[in-house]
Amino acid sequence: MGELANCSRCNGLFLKGSSTVCPECRKQEEKDFQTVYAFLRRKQNRTATVDEIEAGTGVSERQIRKFVKEKRLHPAHFPNVSYACEKCGASIREDRLCDSCKGSIQKGLNVQERNESLEKRKEEKERERANRTYYSW
Repeated sequence: MGELANCSRCNGLFLKGSSTVCPECRKQEEKDFQTVYAFLRRKQNRTATVDEIEAGTGVSERQIRKFVKEKRLHPAHFPNVSYACEKCGASIREDRLCDSCKGSIQKGLNVQERNESLEKRKEEKERERANRTYYSW
């Protein structure tokens, strides 16, 4: 049985399943998607930006970007549609982070890995030094 939750759109109560919104808001989201998709299917609108789609359909920018993020609208088919990087907010068309944020995270991971490697070598040298036997005659 599902758990009771508040709808993220209207704050109403509903039984949570696979969706984070209540059935009424889910219907509205689907209606909004059909409106946006019908708008973008027209040849003259295929290169529309998110702002132009919002103006032409009345669907919020947040909802349009959510459709892209959920891969319901594919940027390959609609080249000017994007969503925000989860770290810095830059416009991206795939994944969760922009290339710059991915690079900075990777750089941080590399530094951490290098530091751990140096610490491990230092510990090994300390163990070798402690295990040495010195003979005096």
